[in-house]
Amino acid sequence: MTQETHTATPSTPAAAWQRLREGNARFVAGESLHPNQDASRRQALADRQNPFAVIFGCSDSRLAAEIIFDLGLGDAFVIRTAGQVIDDAVLGSLEYAVANLGTPLIMVLGHDSCGAVSAAHSVTGSGQMPRGFQRDLIERIMPSVLDTQRQGHQDVNSAVVEHTRQTASRLIEQSRVIADAVSNGDVAVVGVFYHLADGQAELVHGHGTWLPGR
Repeated sequence: MTQETHTATPSTPAAAWQRLREGNARFVAGESLHPNQDASRRQALADRQNPFAVIFGCSDSRLAAEIIFDLGLGDAFVIRTAGQVIDDAVLGSLEYAVANLGTPLIMVLGHDSCGAVSAAHSVTGSGQMPRGFQRDLIERIMPSVLDTQRQGHQDVNSAVVEHTRQTASRLIEQSRVIADAVSNGDVAVVGVFYHLADGQAELVHGHGTWLPGR
């Protein structure tokens, strides 16, 4: 497939979401264009960046954001932690993208069979917490797992969807910078559930004056 270069950077939440949807559709169909990955793009970005999306996703090796959304250099500001768990560094990074880079879309990206959420799910049955800093991850994921179980859902993937939704909401609850940008209509926050087998990125949640079509 011939490489394509996207010259017009999306400047609104709707346009950014549309670009990501189109890229994921190409990836699912096996027709990725690998845009913005050539030498001229690299040179053009040497002194500046203007990403149109922040993708905050799980660290899972199968969840490479630039690949599954068919993106290139400078397109996405990517932050990853196991189980897309929020901490102060994550919030600061997100605020930087919104306040300093003017990025119009924040995506929280979870996926099926997530190891971190599975571990939290197992703890509810065994009561045995892992050692070390993994314990902190489990504690931050546990509210989503317990809420899902109270709703009558015992499977891990339901917990992943709930955790993705709650994480998207927490970004706005915990960051005044993000909350103000969403309130002003400059930024939207979406939660997306990625299906490992077929590569589909499914919208499961959204915050903002603009909400994307599914």
